[in-house]
Amino acid sequence: MPQIFHRSTNTLAKLSIFGGLFILGFAAWALAEINRSSWNTGAYVEREQPVQFSHKHHVGDDGIDCRYCHTSVETSSSAGLPPTKTCMNCHSQIYSDSPYLEPVRRSWKENKPIEWTRVHDLPDYVYFNHSIHVNKGVGCTTCHGRVDEMPLVYQAKSLQMEWCLECHREPERFLRDPKEVFNMKWREENKTEGELAYGREWKQQSNVRHKAILQSCSTCHR
Repeated sequence: MPQIFHRSTNTLAKLSIFGGLFILGFAAWALAEINRSSWNTGAYVEREQPVQFSHKHHVGDDGIDCRYCHTSVETSSSAGLPPTKTCMNCHSQIYSDSPYLEPVRRSWKENKPIEWTRVHDLPDYVYFNHSIHVNKGVGCTTCHGRVDEMPLVYQAKSLQMEWCLECHREPERFLRDPKEVFNMKWREENKTEGELAYGREWKQQSNVRHKAILQSCSTCHR
């Protein structure tokens, strides 16, 4: 019986199969990268605010502690936003006539809160408690980055589930003495064996829950 297909057909068939697998693999990789990109997560995008409050100036230059404005961060699930009165504690005397701060003065006179644009906005199906993390030894910079170096605040991390699980699987990489939680210059991650031993020590002292509980769906999705 004469040969119907040329011998090169076998080669073309193999190339088509491998090419198809390569295209599928590349498409999966591309989708994963897009999913992690700032275009999707909103990371590294500076947000415009009604008043362009500079954390770099207030925290980095003036040394104002996070808790002065975010008063409930140690006791509540929410870190809290400062009322206008907190701003006016200083600005009733400092730069009190600056046109730049007119929205603050108007808010104070009209007794209407400033409508800040939220930077770190988790989905409604995610439960996150600031006080638990702070009291266990998770630093502000671990999640929010070096806010003391940000003229305009941006989301420094992806806030995706894989990022949360990175800490929940190995909390010793990120824990510190709770007294250092608000130290902006503290290292972001424990990497050396000595630093990891330090993290394991605070994991034990802070009574951090077992990994199985930390990785349980119901821990964050309630």
